[in-house]
Amino acid sequence: MVGNVPVGGDAPVSVQTMTNTLTSDPVATIDQIRRCEEAGVDIIRVSCPDEDSTKALKQIVRAARVPIVADIHFHYKRALEAADAGAACLRINPGNIGSNDRVREVVQAAKANGCAIRIGVNAGSLEKDLLEKYGEPCPEALVESALDHIKLLQDHDFHEYKVAVKASDVFLAVAAYQGLADAVDCPLHLGITEAGGLIGGTVKSAIGIGNLLWAGIGDTIRVSLSAEPEEEVRVGYEILKSLGIRSRGVRVVSCPSCARQGFDVIRTVQALEERLQHIHTPLSLSVLGCVVNGPGEARETDIGVTGGGNGKHMVYLSGVTDHHVQDPDLIEHIVKLVEAKAAAIEAATSDAGSAGH
Repeated sequence: MVGNVPVGGDAPVSVQTMTNTLTSDPVATIDQIRRCEEAGVDIIRVSCPDEDSTKALKQIVRAARVPIVADIHFHYKRALEAADAGAACLRINPGNIGSNDRVREVVQAAKANGCAIRIGVNAGSLEKDLLEKYGEPCPEALVESALDHIKLLQDHDFHEYKVAVKASDVFLAVAAYQGLADAVDCPLHLGITEAGGLIGGTVKSAIGIGNLLWAGIGDTIRVSLSAEPEEEVRVGYEILKSLGIRSRGVRVVSCPSCARQGFDVIRTVQALEERLQHIHTPLSLSVLGCVVNGPGEARETDIGVTGGGNGKHMVYLSGVTDHHVQDPDLIEHIVKLVEAKAAAIEAATSDAGSAGH
């Protein structure tokens, strides 16, 4: 358990991100956490590099609606302070947290405060002895580092942990996770670290994380992007949606557009994705520019629109042709249809739940 979020076993794969504000500024940090919560984040990590950060952590934890993980590097005392401040989980890196005695203190603080621990092994900060042994970061080195630290926690009778073996190289990270999954039976936190900007990082993360999830490996994910954390959450959900693992919000099926398009598909999809971010209910929307694949895709989605001639487009509801909409009204009309459909699904779900009780 990370706070109230179950991790591992049959629990849903959870989506994580990390704030990039100064943790010592609780107002800015809480504001960013709110945006991530709106995007559907399950767990949020905040960095605690100094005492001012751990002092602010208590206020941040109180304000957050999701569990907070305290990210600790180099200064083990920050971990002790973060545990006391109410962090649901401590993220420690075995390569830089210090001696076994210091790790023991961290474990004792975690036990005393009901904290989980995430062992964060990273190719960029492996222990010196492992680098000397293997010559460079490699899957075997990452796995050995993780196993050493797992043993350390188990020796202290601590078992509430999850493990990550991250690297910026997709092949290295995937191989390390595969090796670790073969070696242990504990929750794994997936990520391709320092993946890059929004587009490049999304592609690398989708390939790496997607490969592992497809193989049944992984319990929590964090898409590391040089972008705002709420973007990481959205990309994380898109990866899970594409694999049919979790569904949240509107799944858009849209064409790349061509000379046959009856309306500006690209701009329309951009506007709809922006306008529909507040919808959390899983449903599908197809937006296709012409009648080649439009009717076929619309049959498989909750709501569909296919471009027609003279600025007049066909709208499909539950796969059936229903009515036309004119060009100027298209975006507003589709937004209202999606909102109404989401409300109907929520009401039906609520009624079913009430009947069950």
